[in-house]
Amino acid sequence: LFAVLVALYEEPEKPDSALDFLKHHLGASAPENPEIEALRLEVAEMKEKYEAVMEENKKLKIKV
Repeated sequence: LFAVLVALYEEPEKPDSALDFLKHHLGASAPENPEIEALRLEVAEMKEKYEAVMEENKKLKIKV
């Protein structure tokens, strides 16, 4: 943390957000947790299923 704060202090062009600078230098480039990636895939699948159900619902409403 100290090294990142020193890097921020020594930065010739100060960033707009010191917090974003800290996040970037403290591990924003760290590899993703596999569990997080699995949850993202699950969310994407659920969104697809939701869209399919909504489309089916629309078609059934038209029939009624």
